[in-house]
Amino acid sequence: MNVAIACDHAAYDLKEFLKSELSTRGYSLKDFGAYSSESVDYPDNIHPLSEAIERGEFLLGIIACGSGNGAAITANKHQGVRACMAWNTELAALGRQHNDANVLSLSARFIAKEYALEIALAFLTAQFEGGRHANRVNKIPVNK
Repeated sequence: MNVAIACDHAAYDLKEFLKSELSTRGYSLKDFGAYSSESVDYPDNIHPLSEAIERGEFLLGIIACGSGNGAAITANKHQGVRACMAWNTELAALGRQHNDANVLSLSARFIAKEYALEIALAFLTAQFEGGRHANRVNKIPVNK
């Protein structure tokens, strides 16, 4: 599975850890940055990832920043993105199962790297359940 991944400087170490661990599990990752721990503005990396999701280049993405909030807020500005912020495996799985989330947002400052990997795997392996949830998901886009 091809997965997009992006972060800011605060989450650089987490992103690199996830890239290494997920690639050993057979995932192919496209890195949208940051490429070091030098200060960057998270929208500069999150917007390109979100645009790639919207274009259908990737089905799923993982984003991270210090809190996870800024990255999620930025990603969710894109109509084709449904980013969920998760700090445990249950929330990550539910984001996919009930909300058809296609981007996972993680907090690099509040989640241990090893647990962030478990959260990412829960997200990547969960499936959208459809049914009653599909009706709700279909009401998310703003039509002007």
